[in-house]
Amino acid sequence: MGLEDYKELVATSAMICTMGHMLSGTLVCRNICKKGTSDEFDAKPFVGGIGLGIVMLQYAFILKDSVMITVNVFGFLTSIAYIAVFYAYAVNKNTIVGLVGKTIGLAAIFLAYANFEHPDKIEFRFGLLTTVLLFLLISSPLMNLGQVIRTKCTEVLPFPLIAMGTIVSSQWLLYGIIVNNNFIIFQNIVGFMLHIAQLSLFVIFPSKPAAITSKTNDRKKE
Repeated sequence: MGLEDYKELVATSAMICTMGHMLSGTLVCRNICKKGTSDEFDAKPFVGGIGLGIVMLQYAFILKDSVMITVNVFGFLTSIAYIAVFYAYAVNKNTIVGLVGKTIGLAAIFLAYANFEHPDKIEFRFGLLTTVLLFLLISSPLMNLGQVIRTKCTEVLPFPLIAMGTIVSSQWLLYGIIVNNNFIIFQNIVGFMLHIAQLSLFVIFPSKPAAITSKTNDRKKE
């Protein structure tokens, strides 16, 4: 039996894992609700999820891939829900609105391009665009690398999203190999490596600032 025989199984597994990855944002939202503010959390991965969801959905329609269509509809809806939480708990709500507006505007440009591009070239060229956007979204937590190094803690990084993203990338990499789509393969090889790089930060640095960790340990001793 070749890998093609496992296409449906891998597709289903990748879809379920991806949806689980998308739902991991609920853990971030729970922390926002606990703290009573979203200002300490990075909204970019979730705002980017809205834009990428729109663009990837268009790419899925181009490929006529039902699995990708289902996943990206789900991802788009969950990203909207997460941003609603960010907005509700944000002190400066205009910042969230501005980010969402710019993202949707950029996505609209890509959609317009897809409608005007030659049918024989759209799959390759639009696939290239989605690849760039995907890399930007996956690597967005690394924009906080300076803060992680400065504070020597990874509290600002969304661990659930990164951990699940590692699993999801490996699943879609296998799916890309089975359907022989070079863009899906390339996207997920690089995506997997980026996620591993981000996970390594959790090994190097604690998830809480040293001062907080020290106080917690002192309380336990008492």
